[in-house]
Amino acid sequence: MGQLMCNWVLPVATWALVAYIVLGYVVEFGRLEWGHPIRRVYDLLGRGIRPVLRPIRDRIPSLRLGGVAIDLSILVLFAALWILNIIFC
Repeated sequence: MGQLMCNWVLPVATWALVAYIVLGYVVEFGRLEWGHPIRRVYDLLGRGIRPVLRPIRDRIPSLRLGGVAIDLSILVLFAALWILNIIFC
């Protein structure tokens, strides 16, 4: 079980989160229409990642800096994946 977690689950989860962040910027700043393939991939990743982020967002509010809000839930999820990597690998 530990090898599966180290070699498959944690790296895929980490890269999926990185792809979700990058594609989020591409979708937001690129103003892609709904049918664009990049937006479809972003939505597909979001279906798996948003339910994991939701409980974190409920407990940790966004950091407000003037008119900008920074979502800390993604950093918390990265930290959790890193800690799991240290524990199991």
